[in-house]
Amino acid sequence: MPDAQLIEQIREYLQAQEVEYLALLEQMVNINSFSANPEGVNELGRATAVTFARLGFTAETIQAENPLYGRHLFLTRHGRSPRQIALISHLDTVFPAEEEERNDFHWRRVNRRIYGPGTIDIKGGTVLMYMLLDALRQHRPDVFEAITWVIGLNACEEVSEDDFGRLCQARLAQNTLACLVFEAGYMRGHTFQLVVARKGMATYHIEVEGKAAHAGSAHAKGANAIVQMAEVIKQIHHFTDYEKDLTFNVGTVMGGTVSNRVPHYAAASVEMRAFDTAVYTQGVHNMLALNDLSSVGSANGDFTCRTQVIITGQTQPWPVNPATERLLAIWQEAGEALGYTVRREERGGLSDGNHLWAHVPTLDGLGPSGGNAHCSERSDDGRKEQEYLYVPSLVPKTLLNVTAVLKLLEIGRLGD
Repeated sequence: MPDAQLIEQIREYLQAQEVEYLALLEQMVNINSFSANPEGVNELGRATAVTFARLGFTAETIQAENPLYGRHLFLTRHGRSPRQIALISHLDTVFPAEEEERNDFHWRRVNRRIYGPGTIDIKGGTVLMYMLLDALRQHRPDVFEAITWVIGLNACEEVSEDDFGRLCQARLAQNTLACLVFEAGYMRGHTFQLVVARKGMATYHIEVEGKAAHAGSAHAKGANAIVQMAEVIKQIHHFTDYEKDLTFNVGTVMGGTVSNRVPHYAAASVEMRAFDTAVYTQGVHNMLALNDLSSVGSANGDFTCRTQVIITGQTQPWPVNPATERLLAIWQEAGEALGYTVRREERGGLSDGNHLWAHVPTLDGLGPSGGNAHCSERSDDGRKEQEYLYVPSLVPKTLLNVTAVLKLLEIGRLGD
């Protein structure tokens, strides 16, 4: 654990370099890296590689499995010892270029906030990784040079593709001490929240086959697919169990063509989330049990609707686990040394940590503080506000991470 004098030296260095760090962030924010804009994602990847090359990192890019997206970026700096620490961020955002233009959503500093696409999710986190490494290089070069640093930046994290997780797993050796995820971590005064668990998610596509008929002259021959879908949706609604942190959301519904025709087809998309693995598994079971549900038929008895449920994606939960808890304890001890309070958070949204926690001790929420992630609109009355980064969080959060990493290296492998 660094002494008070070293901590103060690091603080002063970070504050002196803040203009440079913010210039890096502005460069990143000014590149549109919407998930479905692979050219922009790749441009950001190249700029990020150039930035970290200043610290001695070499770059490797790998095309995402889905050709609609860009190239994942891996940056590596080999140290003198075999011990590794992995730092995780992503390149993509959720904002198409036309949305940024329509809402005048660009780099904009107002007092202690910087607004712009990706400022908090997650380009600010990438800059915080750079600040961590830059501080170590400057004030603890022995540590910086000894450790092998592996940085992974996902090209399509926002669309929940899972090939990046597999690529990371292949690069994280058994001697990887920790996987540190730089998604936003909220700060209020001297209190910080770090993420120790995240819900898993399953997505579903539901189709109902009905039977078309003329709504006026042959109504009794029709089997209404929309009515059957309504029954399916009603059952899904009752699957939600807040006491178990299990939620289902029917996100889209479509069906029919015109009002004078009994609809022969309906479809819906559903998302399910849960923290607990057993609860998650039961939720999947309940959804699949809706297959072949047939409770609505034609009045003449000739045809009964049929329901089909298809799983379109699964990301397993990241539950509370001993390895993450040991990492959290290190960050809490580091916080105490700095006069901070570090609290745990179990977050409903996904991150790349969902794919990595079972393989390497993982802690999340290590990025800067801010607000309104994924929001591009603003209104004069203040009820709509754009995504922003809270500038005063940059130096304290970096100090916390530097102090904790040094403590982690004193302890060694968490699993030992």
